[in-house]
Amino acid sequence: MVSYQKSILSRCLPLATFEQLRKLLQQMAQRVGEDTSLNSDQTVAREGKDITLFLTEDVVSSVEIIQETQSERFAVLVSRRFSALVLGKALESDFLTQNSLKVELTFEPGAIAAFLAQLSNLLKNNRFLCQSLQTASQALEPNDPTLQSEFTLSLLEMLSSDSETPETLYPYVSVCQPVHEALSQQIEQERLLNQVTTQIRQSLELPVILKTAVEQVRSFLQADRLVIYQFNFNSTAEEQNGCVIPPVAQEYDAYEVNKNADLPSAFLDPSSYCGRITYEGRADDTIPSVVNFSEQGHCFMYVPNCREKYRKGFAQAVEDVETAYVFSPCLLDLMRSTQVRAKLVVPIVIQDQLWGLLIAHQCFQPRQWQDNEKNFLRDIAEHLALAIYQAELYAEVQQQKQTLEQRVIDRTQELHDAMLAAQSASRVKGEFLSTMSHELRTPLTCVIGLSATLLRWSFGQLSQKQRDYLQTIHDNGEHLLELINDILDLSELEAGKTVLNISEFSLCQLAQESLQILREKAQQRGVELAINLRINAVRDRFLADDKRVRQILFNLLSNGIKFTPSGGRIILRVWLENNTAVFQVEDTGIGISEEQLPLLFQKFQQLDTSYHRQYEGTGLGLALTKQLVELHRGRIEVESTVDVGSIFTVWLPLPPSAPVVSDAQIPGSSDIPEGRIVLIENDEETATLICDILTAAGYQMVWIVEGSTALMQIEILQPLVALVEINLSGMNGYEVIRELRNSPAVPNLKIIAIAATETAENNLYGLTAEPDDYLPKPFQPEQLLQKIANFVIAQ
Repeated sequence: MVSYQKSILSRCLPLATFEQLRKLLQQMAQRVGEDTSLNSDQTVAREGKDITLFLTEDVVSSVEIIQETQSERFAVLVSRRFSALVLGKALESDFLTQNSLKVELTFEPGAIAAFLAQLSNLLKNNRFLCQSLQTASQALEPNDPTLQSEFTLSLLEMLSSDSETPETLYPYVSVCQPVHEALSQQIEQERLLNQVTTQIRQSLELPVILKTAVEQVRSFLQADRLVIYQFNFNSTAEEQNGCVIPPVAQEYDAYEVNKNADLPSAFLDPSSYCGRITYEGRADDTIPSVVNFSEQGHCFMYVPNCREKYRKGFAQAVEDVETAYVFSPCLLDLMRSTQVRAKLVVPIVIQDQLWGLLIAHQCFQPRQWQDNEKNFLRDIAEHLALAIYQAELYAEVQQQKQTLEQRVIDRTQELHDAMLAAQSASRVKGEFLSTMSHELRTPLTCVIGLSATLLRWSFGQLSQKQRDYLQTIHDNGEHLLELINDILDLSELEAGKTVLNISEFSLCQLAQESLQILREKAQQRGVELAINLRINAVRDRFLADDKRVRQILFNLLSNGIKFTPSGGRIILRVWLENNTAVFQVEDTGIGISEEQLPLLFQKFQQLDTSYHRQYEGTGLGLALTKQLVELHRGRIEVESTVDVGSIFTVWLPLPPSAPVVSDAQIPGSSDIPEGRIVLIENDEETATLICDILTAAGYQMVWIVEGSTALMQIEILQPLVALVEINLSGMNGYEVIRELRNSPAVPNLKIIAIAATETAENNLYGLTAEPDDYLPKPFQPEQLLQKIANFVIAQ
């Protein structure tokens, strides 16, 4: 730590006071290290690299030190943290009694080193002592400010306790420097430095720190004006071999630039000025302000390598500009115009780069700048450099923070825009799928329905080949319908439009019916189907969406049948674990390798190209199954071994709360009574299919093509059930349903809407236009008969 107290102080003191001073120095020796006074033993303490030396004239009592007398006394303390030298010399008039001494006290390392060298030269016969003195000289460093403060305060207290007045002392005291004033000045310097340091640590507001510092330092130096000149302030001029220096800080060796000077044009252009004065402190308002001062319009001074000199710590002290700039009349005139008579300039260097200058002005009279004032201003500049660097780092962090925040905002906006684009794409996809659903299901209704009708009720004799062809048409139609349903279901699941219809059902019945639906398909492939139910009859009822659970089991069983070779076996196990239903499908199929398991539940994935050629499918079944399971808040797991088989396990938890709905008994076709049914359909193929199915079942059918004429005819016919196509030309199906609902002539009429889905997606008429049920396209004959029977039996 750099010391700022290096002046030599002198004063005439009584002998007793001198001894107290030596004792105080000895206490400081004990404070900084082990007391190793060099007396008879002549030792030096070494604690690692630390050295503490304290000696008095007793060590060399037989040797005259500075003069050929024995009238000089001394005490010297040397350590790496604190060093001091006290010399006491008897006055000529008091040589015999030695009641008072002229005392000199110094902390200057150079002065102490010179004294030790002189002492070593006198004691050159004592090799050990000389070596100790040389070692101590090498250990000299500037004093630690804290120890310096402690010693100074103790010294002031000791001197203030001296009750003798100047009148009791010898008249020689008037020629000595007043140590009180010097020590008080040192204490004030230390206090001010501590105050500036504290302010720097507590604040990051650089303008506040600089403004306060210039006021306090100006007041302490008793200068008329103190300013901060900042380089590169809104300037494009960067590091160059020379630069324009403010006249208030100009060196004496500068020379004036005139029209005939052969200098680069950059130094004649006002845009190349290095900076300006940014802060100032003035003694009073009579001192002119130089804030924002620049050299434009004045004489410009070119100083070679000026920044480099200041960067290396060059400090300039001008006692009188009238003398210093006598050969530069332009510059002298500028000094007079800015009211500068004397100045002291020190650099502010940050990270080895010149940031600016700290300049003290005396405005009205010359001033001899003391060394301690120069050192003090240097120390202030160092502390200000620390504050500026700290503030710049903070500003950089804040800028990075703002940049990061802006990036987050921009990225968030990009994500928001991407989300809107994705939502728009999802809506477009939904609209496309909704349109395609109707366009695909309508022809499939005819393909599946007509082929199923021909297979069930023969309208004439069919050969076996014709029946096989019809079966192929029917099977492929159903397969195509499965693919369409999987795509639409997956699309609705991903869009979050799928809502579970929770109801109560029998687990055993659902499992057996699911197995029964696929039994014929399994027999065709030579695969055995088995079931293992581990459910107590008392706990057979469960709450879930039975349609979706059937779909889950259908997908898992169909997948097992597809990938199990002839002669294989598939078993369905069902059991309960607390409030969770567990379904397990185990097959003896081709199995899945461990590397391919992560792809199993992804969309449109066939695990191997050879499988894709051998086993048909889009790869949507398991992906849809996983999403349906997760929609129930359940989970699905798979264990598989190649050429051994796979085990799929599904856990479906019981919903926290759901209404309990008992299963309705579905009557058989033999229990269906006769009744009049009205069909409003403008597609001839669909109408022919429905009429044939219902006529064969014993119902009286009336087909109405136009929705606009349907109301009048229905009021006359008084049917039990009306089947209404939603996508009618002219008056659409919802408008027809609304008219029927508002007609008092048919209050008990049951309405079944024929649509591409089982729920209305575009109902614009509210509850008054809602049908009693929906018949999705395409449909099986049994499905149509079941819906009709539900309403006919109820009436």
